[in-house]
Amino acid sequence: MNIMLFHSTYGLRPAVRDAADRLRAAGHEVWTPDLFEGRTFDTVEEGMEFSDGIGKEELLKRAVLAAAPYSERGLVYAGFSLGASVAQTLALGDDKARGLLLLHGTSDIAPNAHVDELPVQLHVAEPDPFETDDWLSAWYLQMGRAGADVEVYRYAGAGHVYTDPDLPDHDAEAAEATWRVALGFLDGLRTA
Repeated sequence: MNIMLFHSTYGLRPAVRDAADRLRAAGHEVWTPDLFEGRTFDTVEEGMEFSDGIGKEELLKRAVLAAAPYSERGLVYAGFSLGASVAQTLALGDDKARGLLLLHGTSDIAPNAHVDELPVQLHVAEPDPFETDDWLSAWYLQMGRAGADVEVYRYAGAGHVYTDPDLPDHDAEAAEATWRVALGFLDGLRTA
């Protein structure tokens, strides 16, 4: 699969590159655009302040420009937290999208969004301060109404960005379970 993998509000950290390498080792082609142009952050607050300074429209513009040269190939959009929300927005607007892999995050869904049974997989902590139960329930229903085929995996006791070993949120067991399921999801897309 051709995968466009977007980083979190922490920036393009080693964990994102490691995730891309893991995906490549499984036979996928992966791009990791740097929406923050080299900036990385140690706290979510610093990253959110920087991201807010750029603005949502500019971040989406950078993401679209990064994905555009490859979208004809039929991309799987993927991302971590903030990057997951970016990936979701792009996937719902790309009729050639092959799938959507969300790690630690979701986004608002436009009322007119429509996809044709787009395979979607979400991995998120339980509880997650940024992805509350009420939000996730509403998101799941809206994605279904938009035509997505959604699977949700929750990881009790894990921190928000639990797949990054360099963050306090890290949960090794939940991270390995996430990658095992996600790689299976991606393998399934190859035969679909």
